[in-house]
Amino acid sequence: MELLESVVAEFGIDLPGEAGTKKGYVDALNAFLLANFAAGKNAVLLIDEAQNLSHGVLEQIRMLSNLETEKEKLLQIILIGQPELKAALTLPALRQLNERITVRYDLKPLSQGEVVTYINHRLSVAGGPGTVRFAAGAYRQVFYFSEGIPRRINALCDRALLIAYTKNTSRIDRKMIRLAARDIGGEYFQKTVSGGRKLWMRLTT
Repeated sequence: MELLESVVAEFGIDLPGEAGTKKGYVDALNAFLLANFAAGKNAVLLIDEAQNLSHGVLEQIRMLSNLETEKEKLLQIILIGQPELKAALTLPALRQLNERITVRYDLKPLSQGEVVTYINHRLSVAGGPGTVRFAAGAYRQVFYFSEGIPRRINALCDRALLIAYTKNTSRIDRKMIRLAARDIGGEYFQKTVSGGRKLWMRLTT
């Protein structure tokens, strides 16, 4: 029900008198999608962090994929999630949903060169780099600890920038990245780094 409530609210759909029931939400959504299709428009439902959805909610998403005309789907559904989502979709209980997914894409970790480009891009978007700059060794350390995973790159760089601020410097060096990794904690990185011992050797040297 919470999923249906959220979808209807996000599309700005006015509910009829029988709102509050599952049928009421689905009927209102279907009417909206039909009108939307008749106007030549596409409707897209984008769900982030989909790995956190229960099997019941994922099954409801499958039911929403049934909203269609004789020839066309009325709703395009995009699920974005961590690797746990891919594992969940292989379960027998979600087989029907898994079979309906027509396009899949796995975002692979960034290469060392891509990490450099990514950091510089994020600095540019944030309004920098200005006087803020990363030393070559800092880029290498970010790649080492993050293994090219953007979320971990963000966490490391954010902490390193904070450390640089406290030290009143605009230059991020390899030592700051190591300190940032130590502040965040080894458990955070051990989810992706295969050699925990190797990680802590790097942190403590």
